[in-house]
Amino acid sequence: MVYQAKLSIDSTGHGDMSDLTSAVDEVVGSSGVTTGTVNISVVGSTGTVGTIEFEPGLKRDLPEILDKLIPPGRHYGHEQAWHDGNAHSHLQATWMGPSVTLPVADSTPILGTWQQIFFLECDVKARKRTIVVTVCGD
Repeated sequence: MVYQAKLSIDSTGHGDMSDLTSAVDEVVGSSGVTTGTVNISVVGSTGTVGTIEFEPGLKRDLPEILDKLIPPGRHYGHEQAWHDGNAHSHLQATWMGPSVTLPVADSTPILGTWQQIFFLECDVKARKRTIVVTVCGD
């Protein structure tokens, strides 16, 4: 069986993080799948999805370390072509990846005690984001 749903997020711009765990739990619970996998994917090239301990320190640390690794304001090729100030946003999102896949057991995504599913906005401005949640299994 395959079941799919879309979530909508209004981000506030670069570095904004959202906890998707409860919403994904609801989708998996509604899917009828008891054992399988769930894929959570952001539509777009300047956002990322993953897992983390969703707490204030790491919510600050992750965007900060991405800005150190792939800083804004450099002379990236994308900037030379488009002049839109978000080359680092594309590169950060690419580095992190657009999706995460988790196992499902007993109609619930399997996560560690301190592990939550997050969305991180890498773009320089607020965006309305679509997150696609696809559940596969029996």
